[in-house]
Amino acid sequence: MALEWDLTADVVVVGYGAAGASAALEATASGAQVLVLERFTGGGTSALSGGIIYAGGGTWVQKAAGVADTPEQMLAYLRREVGDAVRPETLERFVDRSPELIDWLTGHGVPFEASLCPYKTSYPNDSYYLYHSGSEVSGYGREVAEPFQRGHRVKGRGTSGKKLTGPLSASAAAHGVRVETLTRVTGLVTDDNGAVIGLECLSLRDAPGRVRDRFARMAKIAAKPGIYYPPLRRALQKRLDALERRYGRTLRVFARRGVVLTAGGFIANRDMVREYGPQYRDGLPLSSPGDDGSGIRMAESVGAVTDHMGNISAWRFLLPPSSFTGCVLVDAQGQRVIDETRYGAAVGHALVNHHGGKGWVLADARLMKTALSQIHKQGAWFQRGQFEAMRRTAVRGRTLEEVAAKAGVDPAGLRATVEAHNTAIETGAPDPVGKPAEFTEPVRDAPFWLLDVSIRPSVINPCPMLTLGGVVVDEQTGAVVDERGAAIPGLFAAGRTAVGICSNSYVSGLSLSDAVFSGRRAGLNAAAEAGRTTTALTDAR
Repeated sequence: MALEWDLTADVVVVGYGAAGASAALEATASGAQVLVLERFTGGGTSALSGGIIYAGGGTWVQKAAGVADTPEQMLAYLRREVGDAVRPETLERFVDRSPELIDWLTGHGVPFEASLCPYKTSYPNDSYYLYHSGSEVSGYGREVAEPFQRGHRVKGRGTSGKKLTGPLSASAAAHGVRVETLTRVTGLVTDDNGAVIGLECLSLRDAPGRVRDRFARMAKIAAKPGIYYPPLRRALQKRLDALERRYGRTLRVFARRGVVLTAGGFIANRDMVREYGPQYRDGLPLSSPGDDGSGIRMAESVGAVTDHMGNISAWRFLLPPSSFTGCVLVDAQGQRVIDETRYGAAVGHALVNHHGGKGWVLADARLMKTALSQIHKQGAWFQRGQFEAMRRTAVRGRTLEEVAAKAGVDPAGLRATVEAHNTAIETGAPDPVGKPAEFTEPVRDAPFWLLDVSIRPSVINPCPMLTLGGVVVDEQTGAVVDERGAAIPGLFAAGRTAVGICSNSYVSGLSLSDAVFSGRRAGLNAAAEAGRTTTALTDAR
């Protein structure tokens, strides 16, 4: 008996963040009729993000800012960060196409600005839109390449992710992409040969308007501010689920050519986080509620394999203020943790995996005075708030031993660390953890401060986290593969649902740029699949 379909399209995209919008636009440009199925109202985690695109090798933005980057320098740096997450030729293709990626986004209305941030920061304020968004200036980065600014912040006030997803979705609408919002995909439909031919969904498309409006409003609140207060998100999610159960109806959607999964990662699924990365239990899920691993699990149900599932990125930013490049980050034993100029994800990884999640920023009176003078000029509102919270809870002491005892740090260990640090500066020896000499500052002037940057549940100074692993895809096409390495017919994946450029190591902007890169790849190749007709579905299940 043939299945009856409620909706049909050539290419069906699941999820409408940066990866989904990019897939939809590329598939449409290839002549396919595209339908997007979106669980909430669109944007996903991409809209909640800072809107950073990691790009280089000579983008128009870099050139306008006077940044003389080259593909060779970008590739050398990313080889170190990316490692074996993707094949060398895939990384080379990503780098070679980086300037064109910015051109493509610009062509779809995404705004950029060539205003160069003059200091090191984790995220620039509204005055600057091009900056060092990774570890380029650290010893780690300079060992392999010259440091160039590659963090392209989409222009917009505050965290500007919506200025990425908004123009992309507007362009998709202008190009004829259809979108079914408030529609949660619950499963994939395959034929007897294992090809993915469609999807089953639970949709509120026929619910009363007041119900749809209430669902959309609550979903917006659950996404943000719910991202910062998990109990609020959990309470709202229960209400959203209840509305789906009461008013939702099942839809079957037929994909004539292919399905593209861009449903995000799984950081919002605490059970999956406990399964794959239990040491990351104290983080703040940096995601929309939809990053619950459902896309990954659906792909697994039809034979997909996963990789890098234990790779979770934890962000502990020390900057701004920029003077904190000269601070000393220590653990409970008083030992150095990492080069303090490294990107916040590298700092978080070191704290979580090698130092029990415990860390304190050591600053002397002189450094702290400079930091206090900088933070209001350099920090965005949320950065100023986090710094002030750390300052209020910091401990001070007239001696290193006194401040260590107050903080619960080993006094002898802290004294030995500071002496080694100061001696290296005085003698011109390399910094003990490889920090470039231009950022090193002696620790001499009392009172000494220890600011707690430990990884623990916190509303004021949380540790944002996101997952980096996902389903394995063919790196030429974006097709999801099975345990034999063979493509599963009709199924593609992109963004954080799939293994990609950032699945080993994250620097700011690399996930969004990979989402666009992989989304375009998947959309293009899904559109190129051979079409199927409804008469061929008598064996579908």
